[in-house]
Amino acid sequence: MEYLHQGCNQRILHFDIKPNNILLDYNLNPKISDFGLAKLCTRDQSIVTLTAARGTMGYIAPEIYSPNFGGISYKSDVYSFGMLVLEMVSGRRNSDQSIENQNEVYLPQWIYDRVVTGQDLTLTRGITEEDKETAKKLAIVALWCIQWNPKNRPSTTKVVNMLTGSLQNLQMPPKPFVSSESHPMT
Repeated sequence: MEYLHQGCNQRILHFDIKPNNILLDYNLNPKISDFGLAKLCTRDQSIVTLTAARGTMGYIAPEIYSPNFGGISYKSDVYSFGMLVLEMVSGRRNSDQSIENQNEVYLPQWIYDRVVTGQDLTLTRGITEEDKETAKKLAIVALWCIQWNPKNRPSTTKVVNMLTGSLQNLQMPPKPFVSSESHPMT
């Protein structure tokens, strides 16, 4: 995703980052697929316009639905990536139609609460302390990625740096979906 946003002559906004569109090659390297909803823009173009919402429910950034949340940019893909990582960490879907009251199990809130209180993030028993730390780091990075205001989300380059850095260097983000101008991550 960083290559699509930063490494190409023209920036490629995917608009449909989700588990079904991440494939693994023979060496288990992830590859992004299905560019049917993608949009090309110049590297200096920070905001793009769309004539209709694009993406898959549960992974679509808030600004795609309403400009009140901010401009549509590559940070819309960062949001989708964050939701995907939350699913990976928890082993749960971000929207489960079999659950009657979705408000009781809203995945970002569930993850946030567990990180803040120091509870295990995974449903698997018997994982190592190192795996628990990795899960916590992934969760914190993902929570930054799904900030309500796109200005508060990290760039894809910053996401890579956060993922490859140490857990001790990460700050806990504000609660997801609460605007916080004091925590910009550009």
